[in-house]
Amino acid sequence: MPQKNRPMEFGRIDPHDLHSTDFTLPADPELTIKTLKAAKGKGELQVHVGCAKWGRKEWLGKIYPPKTKEANFLDEYVKHFDSIELNATFYQVYGPETISKWRDKAAANPNFKFCPKFSQSITHLRRLKNVEEITTQYYNGIMAFGDQLGPLFLQVGDNYTPKSFPEMKAYLQHLPTDVPVFVEVRHKDWYAVKENRDDLFNMLHELNIGAVITDAAGRRDCVHMELPTPHAFIRFVGNSLDKTDYKRVDDWVARIKDWKEQGLQSVWFFMHQHDERYSPELCDYVVEELNKALGLKLLRPQFIEREKGLFD
Repeated sequence: MPQKNRPMEFGRIDPHDLHSTDFTLPADPELTIKTLKAAKGKGELQVHVGCAKWGRKEWLGKIYPPKTKEANFLDEYVKHFDSIELNATFYQVYGPETISKWRDKAAANPNFKFCPKFSQSITHLRRLKNVEEITTQYYNGIMAFGDQLGPLFLQVGDNYTPKSFPEMKAYLQHLPTDVPVFVEVRHKDWYAVKENRDDLFNMLHELNIGAVITDAAGRRDCVHMELPTPHAFIRFVGNSLDKTDYKRVDDWVARIKDWKEQGLQSVWFFMHQHDERYSPELCDYVVEELNKALGLKLLRPQFIEREKGLFD
């Protein structure tokens, strides 16, 4: 399995500090209100919920049958989720042959979408400079997903500061426009300095590129709520099913419902946990609440214990 099973460390805080953390979602910025107003009435809301990796041995006996081989984890994953924030493509640029095999494994779920992350060779090692050849290779590979290709996810490093704004803009301006892209920045100066923040999100709006919203306990500045496009890409970082996780999900469901009424066209909600064994449970709660709030019938994970009646 090509996926790296590293824990999500971004935004981790001491569990004892969770209940003193202000998890309130900020009010909608002016850009978000303007973007959604312009999109209102232009189509039904599309909603996708998934995780970041399918290669989780911790899910054996939980949602994967106990004796499932790693080579068949994706076959099982698509039975429970309709999308994946594909981090495997961050660590390696895959060619069409490998991508086609993943696509074929997901064919059993015709609504399934892969959202591949840009290669670290592009974003972290070369920092968006002199990367035309690698970018071409990356796109040549992921286009093999065909109809199962969702939006792309470009994350720059924690040390990528607003000083590199010109390089970022130059790179984004030359990306293909037929596949949606969302961008995530992490350095605090993007958010702490109003001029930097405005430059970033206005540029994304002009280029019709989305902004990733990362909701992690220790980095509340990344919960910026800016929507440069009428599409939301949310990376939710939970804390092992602490009760605050559920309250935070409730708040997101309420905000997504409000955004829908304002004109939101799609939402991609991807679950992370510092301990990924718990992602299926919280994903199930997310889907259940979104289904109730929005009148949807999104696919819910099916737990082996529940099927045996052990949850009764």
